[in-house]
Amino acid sequence: MKIVLAIDSSDFSKVAIKELGKFPLPKESEVCIINVYEYRALPTSGLHSTTATLYKYPDEAIKNAQIIGDKIISEAIKILKEENESLNITTSVISGLPKKEILEKAESFGADLIVVGSQGQGAFSRLLLGSVSQYLATQAKCSVMILKDKDAK
Repeated sequence: MKIVLAIDSSDFSKVAIKELGKFPLPKESEVCIINVYEYRALPTSGLHSTTATLYKYPDEAIKNAQIIGDKIISEAIKILKEENESLNITTSVISGLPKKEILEKAESFGADLIVVGSQGQGAFSRLLLGSVSQYLATQAKCSVMILKDKDAK
């Protein structure tokens, strides 16, 4: 079985990692852990906020995003390997629109399943912000598992 696990640093992703670790997966299962960060270069002229300063140094911002993504993925690997040390795990930290990049990775990887955490947004928030999990559930060519924290209120 080929699984794409899409994560970020949120508690929702931590739930997805822990729950996936509990699943009895076939021995030859492959998990591709993906972290997608959004990087938008903004013009710095005329901007006076501290955010604008970050965009004066795009290489540094990208490098930091990669470092953070690698750390998030390393923690996920440790959790998954504790439960199933025979998993074949590959990783990817990339820049882009999360829902688009996750779908593209799932297709190029030949995924049977995409696993994500649910942010538990209400209908109004989804309408305004969009929902990665909702988009994946409706657009993916494979199955999508959206994991929630059963103890969350």
